Amino acid sequence: MGLLIMRELDDLKRQLLGLTAIVESRVQKAIQSLLLHDIGLADEVIVGDAEIDNLEINIEEECLKVLALHQPVANDLRFIVSVLKINNDLERIADLAANAAARAKDLSGAIVIESPYDVDVMAQLVLKMLKMSLDSLINQDADMAREVVGLDDDVDAMHKENFSRVKTAMREKADLMDGYMLYLSVSRYLERIADLATNIAEDVVYLMDGEIIRHGGLQEVPSN
Repeated sequence: MGLLIMRELDDLKRQLLGLTAIVESRVQKAIQSLLLHDIGLADEVIVGDAEIDNLEINIEEECLKVLALHQPVANDLRFIVSVLKINNDLERIADLAANAAARAKDLSGAIVIESPYDVDVMAQLVLKMLKMSLDSLINQDADMAREVVGLDDDVDAMHKENFSRVKTAMREKADLMDGYMLYLSVSRYLERIADLATNIAEDVVYLMDGEIIRHGGLQEVPSN
C-alpha cells in the first residue's frame, strides 16, 4: 500500500508541474499580446483556457481519489491539500491571463491608445513573482517562496499608482475613457495574478515547513 500511494503522489506531482509550465506560458503570451497588440496571440491564450480547465479538473479528481482510497495522514495529507490549493490557484491565474488577452484584443483597434502607466514594468514584476513561486514549488525551496510573499506589496503599490494615473488620463482625455478603463482592468488582472502567485508561495511554505503564513499569521502545523 505504501508503494502504491507513493507512485500516485509522484504522478500527482508530475501532473501539477505540467500544469504550472502551461499556465506560466499562457501568462507570458497574454502579456506579449498586450504589449505587441497581437490579436492572434491573444486568441491562442483565450482558446487554450479550456485545456487548463480540464487539466485542473483531472488533478482535483486524482487528489480526491487518493484521499478516498488511502486516507493519507501527516506529510502525505499535507501534500495533497497543498496540491488541491495550488491547482485551483493555477486555474484562476489562467483565467486572469485569458481576461488580459481579451483586453488586449479590445485594445488592438484601428486607433492604438497609449497606456497611462508602464504595463511592461508591472508585468515583468508579476511574471517574476509567478516564476519564483513555481520554481519554489518545483525545487521545494521555502526561502524562495518567502521572497515572493515579500514582493506582493510592491505590486499592490503599483496597482494603486496605476489607478491614479488612469484617473488623471481620463480627466485629460475623456474621449479615450473606454480605452483607459481597459488598461485599468489589465492592471487589476496583473495584481490578482500576483496575489495568486503569493498564495502558491504561501502553500509551498506550508508544504515544506508546515507553517501557515497567510494573513500575516504564523502557525506551525504538526507533521504527525
